[in-house]
Amino acid sequence: MRILYVINSLDGGGGALPLVDILSSFRDAGHEAIVVSLMERDGRARPGVEAAGFEVQVIGGAQRRFVSTALTLDKIIRKRKPDVIVTSLSHATLTGQILGKLRSVPVVSWQHNAWLKPANETWLRRMSGLSRHWITDSETVADFAQSRLGIPRERITLWPMFIADSSAPEATPRLKGTLRLGSLGRLHRNKGYDCLIRALARLKQQSPELAERLSVHIAGEGPEQAALEAQALELGVDNLVLEGFVDRPLDFLATLDGYVQPSHHEGLCIAAHQAMAAGLPVIASPVGEMARSIKQSGGGALAPYGDDALWCAALAQWLSHPEEGLRQGQLGRAWVLDHYSRAKFLERGGALFSDAGLEKG
Repeated sequence: MRILYVINSLDGGGGALPLVDILSSFRDAGHEAIVVSLMERDGRARPGVEAAGFEVQVIGGAQRRFVSTALTLDKIIRKRKPDVIVTSLSHATLTGQILGKLRSVPVVSWQHNAWLKPANETWLRRMSGLSRHWITDSETVADFAQSRLGIPRERITLWPMFIADSSAPEATPRLKGTLRLGSLGRLHRNKGYDCLIRALARLKQQSPELAERLSVHIAGEGPEQAALEAQALELGVDNLVLEGFVDRPLDFLATLDGYVQPSHHEGLCIAAHQAMAAGLPVIASPVGEMARSIKQSGGGALAPYGDDALWCAALAQWLSHPEEGLRQGQLGRAWVLDHYSRAKFLERGGALFSDAGLEKG
């Protein structure tokens, strides 16, 4: 089949990160995949997709343009005549659904997150029937799609967009000296880094001897950088480093002794699972699939989103008992390597088009 894969953007995060693995699984099954990106800000994911041999068309700029991108995408659909349109993220899904209906092309849509902006949730719920089939990257998101978007479970394929690689760099958490705690994430309010900074300030006040043994490193860029820097300065948090964007996240994880993800909402949360695969204990808010993974594996601890007192307590517990963190890291690594193997990724992806009732060819 000829697959037109439509995505919001090929920036360095979100649904673009695992795209090469997804497209490669299509190609290995004998399909042709063409990528259309509706906009582009940093475009960091695009070179990797192109280097893997996939055609990419970017039809928009840094600002979201609904009408112009829809008209351009319609021209591409009429010219390339795809057998199926696969959409990723809300803008791409809503646009793809309308054009798929107009041009009689079946649409298969990803839902990546267990939370949506109210307007997006309303529109996707109303238009969910325009997608022939849906893909979710976790049980958590499948539950959300069923309960909040009204999508029947039989129209959902579960395909986690993450492969745990046993050959990737593995962390060697230390038990003494200064411990490095880290996180991968966009500097956005959703990620909860403001709560982390408050927790660090509280830790410094309540247990200065523990705070002196901690160095925190956040790898990512985003609109909240200046606000986070100002907050850290105001609260006297001097053991936080904003590393900026890192193009080798697995190497970054290997330098850490522990990992944090204090998010308001997540879907699968690839970064937290990458950290578990690296052998790091993970402290996270109880949202998304990462909460299930931590509970089922014993690979870390959970602390409520926005509660800096309980986050401070979780950090103090880890710093006071690093040997327990080491044990948690090994439990998490073993569990993730088993549940998110390449073989299982290909098996789940291979079922997609038969689940959707589309012929392979």
